[in-house]
Amino acid sequence: MKQIINMVINQIIRRLVNTGINKGVSMFAGKGKPAAELTPAERKQAASARDTVKRARQTARITRRLGR
Repeated sequence: MKQIINMVINQIIRRLVNTGINKGVSMFAGKGKPAAELTPAERKQAASARDTVKRARQTARITRRLGR
């Protein structure tokens, strides 16, 4: 029973941490401004930053798979 509770808690914590990281990356990419206040150049830069983060996550995932 203890293992099941730990697995559920770990899944919840993992989701919360991932959500926090995603929001942090979004704030950093947008220079801390809400999306409505961004200029077109800032929006383009934020989209570029999101793409870079996406590629970095994919690379990390592939690296973990190769390491198995």
